[in-house]
Amino acid sequence: MEKFGKSQPVKRTEDVRFLTGEGRYVDDIAPANALQTFVFRSPVAHAVITALDVSDARDANGVHAVYTVADLEAAGLKIGMRGATVPNRDGTDGAAPMRPVLAKDRLRFVGEPVAVVVADTLAHARDAAEMIMLDYDDLPAKMDIDAGGETIHPEASDNVAYDWHMGDEAATNAAFEAAAKVVSLDVSDNRIIVNSMEPRGCYAEPEGDRIHVAINGQGVWGPKDQLAEVLDIPADDIRVTNPDTGGGFGMKGMMYPEYFVLAHAARDLGRPVRWMSERTEAMLSDNAGRDLTSLTELAFDENNKITAYRVLNKANMGAYNSQFAQAIQTALFSKVLMGVYDVQTTYLRSVGYYTNTTQVDAYRGAGRPEAIYILERAMDRAARELGVDPLELRRINFIKPDQFPYVTATGETYDVGDFNKVLRRAEVEADLAGFAARKAADADKGLLRGLGLCYYIESILGDPSETTKVEYTDAGRVNIYVGTQSNGQGHETVYAQFLSDQTGIPADMIDVVQGDSDKIKVGGGTGGSRSVTVQNNATVYTVEAMTEAFTDFLADEMGVPASEISFDDERFRADGSNMTPTMLEVAEMAREKGRDDLLVHERRVTLAARSYPNGCHVSEVVIDPDTGVTTCDRYTVVDDFGNLINPMLAEGQVHGGVVQGIGQALTEHVIFDEDGQLLTATFMDYALPRADDFPMIGFTSEPVPSTANVMGMKGCGEAGTVGALAAVSNAVQDALWERGVRQADMPFTPSKVWELIGDVAVAAE
Repeated sequence: MEKFGKSQPVKRTEDVRFLTGEGRYVDDIAPANALQTFVFRSPVAHAVITALDVSDARDANGVHAVYTVADLEAAGLKIGMRGATVPNRDGTDGAAPMRPVLAKDRLRFVGEPVAVVVADTLAHARDAAEMIMLDYDDLPAKMDIDAGGETIHPEASDNVAYDWHMGDEAATNAAFEAAAKVVSLDVSDNRIIVNSMEPRGCYAEPEGDRIHVAINGQGVWGPKDQLAEVLDIPADDIRVTNPDTGGGFGMKGMMYPEYFVLAHAARDLGRPVRWMSERTEAMLSDNAGRDLTSLTELAFDENNKITAYRVLNKANMGAYNSQFAQAIQTALFSKVLMGVYDVQTTYLRSVGYYTNTTQVDAYRGAGRPEAIYILERAMDRAARELGVDPLELRRINFIKPDQFPYVTATGETYDVGDFNKVLRRAEVEADLAGFAARKAADADKGLLRGLGLCYYIESILGDPSETTKVEYTDAGRVNIYVGTQSNGQGHETVYAQFLSDQTGIPADMIDVVQGDSDKIKVGGGTGGSRSVTVQNNATVYTVEAMTEAFTDFLADEMGVPASEISFDDERFRADGSNMTPTMLEVAEMAREKGRDDLLVHERRVTLAARSYPNGCHVSEVVIDPDTGVTTCDRYTVVDDFGNLINPMLAEGQVHGGVVQGIGQALTEHVIFDEDGQLLTATFMDYALPRADDFPMIGFTSEPVPSTANVMGMKGCGEAGTVGALAAVSNAVQDALWERGVRQADMPFTPSKVWELIGDVAVAAE
């Protein structure tokens, strides 16, 4: 592992570009002569379309085209978008209704795209959209996540999207019957809007006989395949690029209707066409996150050891299946729901329901937060009901170091771990010994202080394969082409730093090239915390192949057998030769000899197994019972990310994730009215967290290197969010427990917390 022990806290090189206004975001680099588009969206949650007349809009000043679903069908497009499904308990597939690119026959959520206006300017497009005549017959909106109600899709009886399960139901039920104690908790995980700093956008332009589509997403090869499918043209006729992207959070990891329509418009009109979402438009139309409830039950023996685990999850799918929705909701259970505990009997069930809201993909930190959230909330409740110290209850049930590799009840194989080591470090770093004194001091002021703990584990998801290409340029620099996509994580710094560590090429001589489907054959994009681990794994083997090829070339140049030449991560050396060339020098020698084949090296590599980052979050909150205001006062994280490439960037990822989690726990909440109208569609109504909402966030690395890759790395992109939801929620519950509050669910807004305290007080009178 010494080869991969060069981790240094290198500052992000791309930040200079971003902070000086030199970023290349999709709306900045769209062709200057591009036509502008405006998307005409459904004003209601549920209705039958009786008439759609766009003739006046087409005749409006400056308008080049207005597209409806009928126009797309007439042009030969396949109007149905991809949507994931999972098997039901009875073996049938989950419901798979068509999601049209533009609304067809029915309207199913407020903000659903109905028509797209293309004009000289955005003002022209907006004015023309005002002339569109849309008539419809209202239908009742379906807003609860239970079976029944007005049918959203005929393919989904009672609005049930899927009814999925896994595990041994009979054995689990038997274990519950024999349990010394059963603890249950029904918790909700509130819906959130992703709110990436840069909203979605794209432009499309003809490039000869091909079409170029630029998106601000999380990868280019998936969109390329789907564009080819919908446009019904060969994939080779499409180039997809992804320039700088201001935040993705999973929400930008799938395709959206606007991209298909703009690609068609550019081909149809022979002109570049651009679109950029506005903030309220994004809140209405972006895939959202969470929005589920879970009844979680734990069975314990007389020694407080968990013998069985059972959960019933109900999830809001929104109006349609999106690219991942059904699959991600079930994957969150099957991969990490058991967490770090040694439990062999498990039954998991998840039921999804269609409602008249935007589709939900369990995103902004992907699916792991939901799984860990419900488990760790249940563990906190169990500690209270069993009268056990929360840390001790976890220690009793931890998978022990000598049990690895460990096969979980859901089929995951954890390779390594030392969970108690991490917990002990967290206990020290968070100064748990001083909590009682802090609590007493607050009590003297009439305040409530609570302590919350969460121990999480992630299963790094996504495509296990990735491609790295290294190219030596005529300018004496090196390009590294990658198949992932940075959305702000610092990939340019990390990939250049890692390649420099392995080759001795100065990092400032390395340029990271990403987000262009013409530059490398295939890539997996970014999502599920896969990027750095999977991409750098491919880099390791690309460097290995490059070193071997250079060694063979140098055998003649150095006059020694290739077997006697070694490379020490900086220079090639051999006894009996005075030559000690660097990688850059060998490349220049090869160029001079006409060996252009040695100037490009590419490998696609597949990881054989997943990695499992894990860690402990400890939160302390202070509540003013007179106002309900809840303040996160202390926050400590100890993580096992395995070997780190850049500790500074890992800490930054954790800080960002924790802020996301605390934001959902304390302030963020999506509210629809009974008719399906979004009431939190601006930042006046939707409370994103602010800098002064947070304490300093302590971060400590306690690594147990992974055996699943040669680097010993574990992903870290979503770890902060995974732990924060439960840590803060458990801290709030702890603070409110002494006031008699036995059920507290996110978000812990001042009015909600104040009412919880007041309701208990009234009930006690």
